[in-house]
Amino acid sequence: MEHTSHEFLKGLLETPSPSGFEQQIQQVVRDRMRPFADEIRTDSHGNVFAARFPEGRPADAPRIMLAGHCDQIGLMVQYIDSDGFLYIQPIGGWDMQILLGQHLTVWTKSGGIHGVVARRAIHLLKPEERGKVPDFTDVWVDIGAKNREEAESLVRCGDPLTFALGYRPLRNGLAASPAMDDKVGLWVCMEAVRLLQGRPLRAAVFGASTVAEEIGLRGATTAAYSINPTVGIAVDVTHATDTPGSDKKSQGDIKCGAGPVVYRGPNISPRVFDLLEETAKAHEIPVQVRGTPRATGTDANAIQITREGVATGLIGIPNRYMHSPVEVIHLDDLTNAAKLLAEFCAVVGPETNWIP
Repeated sequence: MEHTSHEFLKGLLETPSPSGFEQQIQQVVRDRMRPFADEIRTDSHGNVFAARFPEGRPADAPRIMLAGHCDQIGLMVQYIDSDGFLYIQPIGGWDMQILLGQHLTVWTKSGGIHGVVARRAIHLLKPEERGKVPDFTDVWVDIGAKNREEAESLVRCGDPLTFALGYRPLRNGLAASPAMDDKVGLWVCMEAVRLLQGRPLRAAVFGASTVAEEIGLRGATTAAYSINPTVGIAVDVTHATDTPGSDKKSQGDIKCGAGPVVYRGPNISPRVFDLLEETAKAHEIPVQVRGTPRATGTDANAIQITREGVATGLIGIPNRYMHSPVEVIHLDDLTNAAKLLAEFCAVVGPETNWIP
């Protein structure tokens, strides 16, 4: 991976962006893409668009939307008790068993505050409590405050929290971090726009950093309406099944490092799938194919049914341990996904047929 692109990836992963609190990471996106885009725009919802246009901006140029969501799952301060402990509620989908015992950061107006999430020690639990997954009201965040007054001088109800952020390289090209979902997809879209710099285009390309995906695909809904794309491709993570206990019969045989996943199914335009597969073969880009028999739960859902309908594709980055603080991806899958998107965009023109 190119050095400055790698630094951009780490910058995304080390910047907090719970759904609804994406302003800081969107500034990272704008700063990175300014030298590579013909236009950078932010809408009132918070979506950021980095666009490349064909020379002369012909009226018949197709419009390609590349969507990666910048938001991550998070938590929110709901209540502060008299002893200064914080009670929280989820933003997005959480596994409580993973949350227990984690280091968290409360993101306040004045910066991050370290805390830990805990419940009573196992020695103090009743026998019937030990095998029960606690509710959010059964756990708390300890920031070390003496009492409510001290806690309230630092933290407000409504402040977001995340896992303690941090990028860690692993062996053999793998890397671990919270929020690979979906900052790697965002990275792929913006890297594809960068790779198109200086190349002649016959289509307008919009790299879209969408917001609020984790709470209902909300940013992609408004972003797609604004762009009004001819064709849209969402890039998100997908479950890697190369770990113990994975069910390949239901999830497919998906490996980290074997290439990005190109989806097929009713949420996917067969024309988009075919062109992605042809492009991968032409440029010797490794890909994996996965079938999905229903709507995917990604930004592709929202893009597909925008206005009169959009020819939609979906690329997945294989991801181990999704929605945990140790999500794992392979860097080669990211670079190959970005190359695939760039080459796809480079061949699209007014004559490209998207009718199934």
